[in-house]
This record gives sequence, structure tokens and C-alpha cells, in this order.
Amino acid sequence: MERLCIRAGKRALEMIRDGGFRFDRVTAYAGPAVGPRWLVASGFDLAFLRNGTLASKSRPVLLTGASAGAWRFAAWLQPEPEKSYRRLIEAYIGIPCDRRSTPASLKKGLQETINAYLEDDAIPFALAHDHYRLAVTTARARNLAASETPWVQKWGLALCYALNRIDRRHLFRFFERVVFYSGPRPPRFCLRPGFRGAAVALNPINFKHAVLASGAIPLLIEGVSDIYGAPRGIYRDGGVIDYHIDHNYAAKEDDVTLLVHHEDRVIPGWLDKKIKGRMPAAGALDNVLLITPSPELIQTFPGGKIPDRDDFLTFIDDAAGRILNWRKVIEICAPLGEEFIELVDSGKIRRITEPLSLD
Repeated sequence: MERLCIRAGKRALEMIRDGGFRFDRVTAYAGPAVGPRWLVASGFDLAFLRNGTLASKSRPVLLTGASAGAWRFAAWLQPEPEKSYRRLIEAYIGIPCDRRSTPASLKKGLQETINAYLEDDAIPFALAHDHYRLAVTTARARNLAASETPWVQKWGLALCYALNRIDRRHLFRFFERVVFYSGPRPPRFCLRPGFRGAAVALNPINFKHAVLASGAIPLLIEGVSDIYGAPRGIYRDGGVIDYHIDHNYAAKEDDVTLLVHHEDRVIPGWLDKKIKGRMPAAGALDNVLLITPSPELIQTFPGGKIPDRDDFLTFIDDAAGRILNWRKVIEICAPLGEEFIELVDSGKIRRITEPLSLD
């Protein structure tokens, strides 16, 4: 049984088929805002951290994402990244969610999760990391979408969804992309034409607030207000704007962006999920190397499915059952990172990599 599916954009595919791909070609690792689905990436992250696979000596690697992607990568910058990452897993799968949960209580649960794996005195270390730069995407809410009154926010999101169906550009009437970054200058993708957003430097005061805001799902979780150093306002889940990928993170033609995902469809924004044909910006996937668990492997997961946010409702009265299922998925996916590294080192990746379709 094939356990991994590997697809590549046109430039990355050419490099792989020519035998020119190496891990030091990876200049960006993107983390999609996919809720509990990120657990399938845990085996990759831990293998990469354990082996120093992406720790390039020539230049820092950009770790970029929103929500779950940002949470994962914030652990990478800690003094003991594997230990921090495992603490994230334990805290995340144990987030309390029951019939009494409210947007305020869920926000508190996420805050406790972040505090469980990110230590305040380690943040200066993270900001000065030698091997990695972090880019956390958030969405600063505007107009009706900025309200914490449920019915007002719901109307705002409904109007945003309707206008977004017409053209993705209308999304920015309701949400402004704000990227919080580490390092001496904003990431290159923030400086390109068409970026439509703001870049704000991370610091010891706003680090945790930015990570928290990046996963504050509209309606479900209270937003984070007035983050230090950033424009005033309510900040919500960055996946509203950048759900999977909508940027080309490559600086040069032979740069590769790594994306460990749960499916082969790449969606630009959260509100685009049900819009047939809505694709990332032109060229955004050219340098992407996409790795997903195979359909056959997914069938071995509990219930034959990848964990998702619906599990919180399905197991609303059985948190222990949900946690057991999620632990099983983590266990099944634990060897996948090492298997991928072996495919690259052995050259077998040339044989199994397929073109990344835009459909």
C-alpha cells in the first residue's frame, strides 16, 4: 500500500524529475489553516525537527501559516522544539469543548493551549532564531465582521461570503490581511504587488497574541483586540484570507515551498471552500511540493476519516472518544516524515511524484 501521495507544481516537478531536488532547496514551509487536520502533519514536523532536515545553514527557512499552521511553527522556534511541539499536541487535543462552551470560553481554552507550549522567557530566542523565520497570518476584521455581537457578525460574514463568490477581491472589504513576522525585514511575499495587507514585526509583547488571533475562528471564538504594534481592531483567524496557499513564497526559480496537507486540493481562502474553480493566484503553486497521506492510508484512520472540527460536535458528550481517535491518527502518521525523507534521500521521489493539478 502506498502511504504517501506526492505532487509538485511545474517548477518543482522539473527539478525533481531532473534529480535536482534536495532539502536545502526548501526555502519555505507552509502550514495551512485546517483545524485538527494538522495532526496528519505531526509526524513530518517531528521528523524534520529531529533530523534538522530543513535547518539550512545558508539562509533561514520561512515558516508561514495561519491558525493551526502558525501554532505548529511557533513550536519550531523554541529552544527545545520537539518538546514544545509535543506539548502543543497534548494541549490541543485536550482543548475543552462541551455544550456549555462559548466564544469567550473557547478563546480562553486556546490561550491556555498556547501558554502550555510557548514559554514567555523563550520568545526572545524564537525571534532571533538562526534557522527559521516565522510569518503568522491574521485577519483584521472590518465593518460588520468586526462585531462580537453574534447576529451582527453573522450578517457581516454572510455578506462577505456572497460578495466573495462574485470576486475574491471583495473579501478585503471585511478583512485585512495582517502578517506578523520575525526577522529583520518582512517576508518577500509581503512586499510583492497584489499582497493587499500589512506586515507587523513580532516582539515579546505581541508574539502570543498574534498566534492566538491567527486561530480565532469567526463566530466560534472571540477575536483578539488591539494587538501591540499593529493597527487597532479585532483580529481573527488568518485562514479567512489565506486558508491553504495564495502566495508564491519562492524568491528564485529553484526555491521550493513544502506543503504537508490532508488533500490534493489547494484553496486560497476559507470562504472559497464551496466555490468550484476558485484557485490560488497565478503562479502560487509553481514551486510547491505537496505531500498528503494516501486515500488507502486514510481508510485506516478511525472512521476512515481525517480529524476535523466536526469531531467536536460528533463527540460533544464523549471527549475521551474523540481524543482516543485523534491519538490513533497521530500514531499512524508518526512514521510518515521519516518515510518521506527516505524517498528524497534514495531518489525514489522522482518515480512517484505527480503533477500538481489546479482543478
